[in-house]
Amino acid sequence: MQNLVEPSAAPTGLRERKKRERREALIDAAQTLVLERGLDAVTVDDICASIGVSARTFFNYFASKDDAVLGVEEFSPSAGAVHVFVAGGPTGDLLDDLQVLVADLLAHQVMSLERVHRAIRLVEREHRLLARHMWWIENLRTGLIDVFERRRAQHPFVPEPELLAMVVMALLRTTTLEWERLGRTGEPVDRLGSVVAQLRTLVCPGTSPGEPGSPG
Repeated sequence: MQNLVEPSAAPTGLRERKKRERREALIDAAQTLVLERGLDAVTVDDICASIGVSARTFFNYFASKDDAVLGVEEFSPSAGAVHVFVAGGPTGDLLDDLQVLVADLLAHQVMSLERVHRAIRLVEREHRLLARHMWWIENLRTGLIDVFERRRAQHPFVPEPELLAMVVMALLRTTTLEWERLGRTGEPVDRLGSVVAQLRTLVCPGTSPGEPGSPG
């Protein structure tokens, strides 16, 4: 199979890197303060003061203190990627097209495993955060299912949209884990091709990574 997603040839643009660093700093500050004091004892102003930014800057990144602690952000495929996918593209092969859709999702901010683990610890301690965390996951899942149902209405396929949503979420997680394991070199999307190749060996026994052949 041809490589559908080009590896990142150059580092992310300076403006985007600065936005990512600012966002990560806000998450780190929120998580650290809440681990130290508890959720109810920390305010947005406390978080902002700890890294020297304004509340206005904070709300450019997060809708609430809880979202900063969890690292929640709007996370869905771009309108352009959805349009192409629903229309049956870009290749017409379902797994190949899923790979392109996941690559589009990976273009968004990716929270490091260290921050994810801290968020999990905080969810265990601060039960109020659990509902917000589950909402975020469910919002992504239902959004994906809607996209898959729209494609199936125009270009019928066998797998259930619910199953495809689970596959996409598994690809997102596994690709990010691979990126972390390999030292966060390049961008997460650079690891996607190898993860999809692993999936192919599972669904198409006897197919070596990189060989054509997919469930379609």
